[in-house]
Amino acid sequence: EAGAPMQGPGYLGDTPYGVKQGPLMSPSFTPCTAPPWNMLVAIDMVSGEIRWKIPFGRLDKLMPFPIPLNLGGPSAGGPIVTGSGLVFIGATSDNRVHAYDIETGEELWEMRAPTSAMATPMTYEVDGRQYVVFAAGGHSWYDAKGVDDYVLAYALPVK
Repeated sequence: EAGAPMQGPGYLGDTPYGVKQGPLMSPSFTPCTAPPWNMLVAIDMVSGEIRWKIPFGRLDKLMPFPIPLNLGGPSAGGPIVTGSGLVFIGATSDNRVHAYDIETGEELWEMRAPTSAMATPMTYEVDGRQYVVFAAGGHSWYDAKGVDDYVLAYALPVK
């Protein structure tokens, strides 16, 4: 099984205590804190002020029943920002990859991937055409056992 499996209970030697790693979840598998449960935030690097923030990630894949709202969800990984001001990020357990406008936070594109793309995307150019690549799969995190590995490449529109 590839990836880093979730940790089980840990015992604190010679004590009657133990520890279990992971988020505190309700019986409906929602976090025990008020939403939003995860945010994507843009910070002005000159002033330090928050430019925008949006709930990031959905729980629909993880829950026994769907929640159609975007309240944020578990994530790992980071974004990449293109010179043209597009923010690309996968990083969520809901199998979605996104593109956002760096100025406004508006979602410009979303694609459902075969499995979660937890790695930070990369970009490259061939013959004047820019591509964004996501690595997805190969992990047992977020109950994604038995998934295949994918390299997903998307061409940006020609200007």
